[in-house]
Amino acid sequence: MVRTLANAIERDRLAHAFLMTGVRGVGKTSTARLIAKSLNCIGPDGQGGPTIDPCGQCEPCTAIAEGRHIDVIEMDAASHTGVDDVREIIEAVRYAAVSARFKIYIIDEVHMLSRNAFNALLKTLEEPPAHVKFLFATTEVDKLPVTVLSRTQRFDLRRIPADLLQKHFGWVCEQEQVEAEDEALAMIAAAAEGSVRDGLSILDQAIAHADLDADGKVTATRVRDMLGLADKGAQRRMFGTILEGDAKALLAAIEDQYSLGVEPLALVRSQMELAHRITLAQLGGSLPGAVSEEEQAALTAWGEQLSQGQLHRLWQLLLKAYEEVKTAPDPLVSAQMGLLRLLHASELPDPGKLVKTLEILTANPPVQSPAPPPSDDPAATPTGEAGAEVPAPSDFASLVDRVEQAGHGFAASIMRLQLRVIECEERRLVFSRASSYTEEIAPQLREALLAATGQRWQLEERDWVDAPPSLMEQAEAREEEKKARIDGHPLVAATKTAFPDAEIIPEEETGAPRPQWSKSA
Repeated sequence: MVRTLANAIERDRLAHAFLMTGVRGVGKTSTARLIAKSLNCIGPDGQGGPTIDPCGQCEPCTAIAEGRHIDVIEMDAASHTGVDDVREIIEAVRYAAVSARFKIYIIDEVHMLSRNAFNALLKTLEEPPAHVKFLFATTEVDKLPVTVLSRTQRFDLRRIPADLLQKHFGWVCEQEQVEAEDEALAMIAAAAEGSVRDGLSILDQAIAHADLDADGKVTATRVRDMLGLADKGAQRRMFGTILEGDAKALLAAIEDQYSLGVEPLALVRSQMELAHRITLAQLGGSLPGAVSEEEQAALTAWGEQLSQGQLHRLWQLLLKAYEEVKTAPDPLVSAQMGLLRLLHASELPDPGKLVKTLEILTANPPVQSPAPPPSDDPAATPTGEAGAEVPAPSDFASLVDRVEQAGHGFAASIMRLQLRVIECEERRLVFSRASSYTEEIAPQLREALLAATGQRWQLEERDWVDAPPSLMEQAEAREEEKKARIDGHPLVAATKTAFPDAEIIPEEETGAPRPQWSKSA
């Protein structure tokens, strides 16, 4: 705004109407008065023209500062909303300024004018006489008609930064000869939310509150009690109990703060501020309002302890708790339940790490122990319990591969699926099959073995219930063992505890790089 006005004054291209917007207490009306000074200043020698740096000594400057200049008319639109009030302005703009360079109309809270009043002002606002300037101020610019906005030069005034407010309040205390702690001024600046007027009202209340003491000092403790804020040390201790998972200590801390007059909503908000400040500390950003080394050390330590994902989860849960406390019939109970939910959620494993661990387990399964070599002694043929996994002779699997390579894929599939091998020696194969397989396979197997080895084989099928499992049954048993091992892993168990409906879907032979989760997860 300053740059725009300075260039406009230097080039003699001043707009005929200016609009100042912003929240309450950021200086809209004061800025309008300063602009009025700039346009009407004549300098200490009475020869000056419009300037971005008014002298503050000439008659127009002093009269405007004291609110008595006849050509600077201030009007409150909240109490002058009708067409008749605007008609008075329209009639008066025809007359030249009495003693100043410009006749200036400052209309505060201009959004309060009625529609008819705006319509009556439009023509004059668009083409005012050269000696007239309009300065509008409003907190609700969205309520102004577009026809008015298009006829003004708009400036959006920002909120005042907290550190600048703190310095200003410190200067005010010096002028008032009142001693104030830096932490107390920081609290007032934070509570002002960028508004100088709000902050000065709180400071005035704090000074009056401090006068009750003998020393009359504005202390952080007094301001905290006055504003109903939680002590920062108590905030950090409560946050620590949440991370430690101590439910009894958390309930006790909530009760202590509530008994001191801290509202449940302010309690949850203080934990949200802590989560936000820890995130800033973790990212190496500036920490607004950090006034103690103890707080700085605690935030840094938590930033190193917690991951970004954990902090974002804490924030989401705190935000949900804040919304619940705002609408709950019993805010204290709602705050207790919301923070307890946060405590229990902090014990859950990080979902991202769980998925990565599962990917590693699935992509790199533990190496199986090699099967023992077969014995040449027929008496040493294994005979265990029915269904027990007893490795087949070591050369049978390679024999099946040779059959498949010879072009007898169907015969190789039969050998993998049906044959429970008892003996597999040179040109002799003794096997058993499950009772469900009744078709004749010997001729087909002899032909396939002849093609694969160049020799004729002797086949013998026995009804032996204790025969070792087939190659397919062994593969299925290994898969079941692998699945059981993965399901029994602590991280997987934690995942299923957190997500009871989750299940692991085996990777299909499609070149998929990682396991997929079912929709039920």
